Amino acid sequence: MKCPYCSHLEDKVIDSRPTDDGATIRRRRECLGCQKRYTTYEKVEYMPIMVIKKDKSRQPYSREKLMNGILRACEKRPVSIDRINSMIDSIEAQIYSTLDREITSTEIGEKVMEELRKIDEVAYVRFASVYRQFKDINTFMDELQKLIKENKPN
Repeated sequence: MKCPYCSHLEDKVIDSRPTDDGATIRRRRECLGCQKRYTTYEKVEYMPIMVIKKDKSRQPYSREKLMNGILRACEKRPVSIDRINSMIDSIEAQIYSTLDREITSTEIGEKVMEELRKIDEVAYVRFASVYRQFKDINTFMDELQKLIKENKPN
């Protein structure tokens, strides 16, 4: 590991422990050249996932694109960034747990809607209106009626 202070190539690991999520290892290192300490993180490198778009084109999966869509839906809603990140972590875990290296944008959209429905109904409806491309007010009302019906006490 190259020292960020002096660029020396040799160091020793002083401490090594998993992070809270268990998916990353945090290592404290000491440079053998300048004796300064620094932290590195090590995590599993996943095989890239390709997303099959509606027009059948393919592009690499992007956490940032997913985050941007969810942030837009949650704008001015009481949903914390930590909650959004854990939602994306959950969606990514579902995606990476399959042996497939390709997933359709439709499958990702359904997973996002499933998670948003649990967190915030307004964000869910916002996302669904863009994702499902509601054509008119009746389609929008149908989706709202489904939500109302699900939330009615029995």
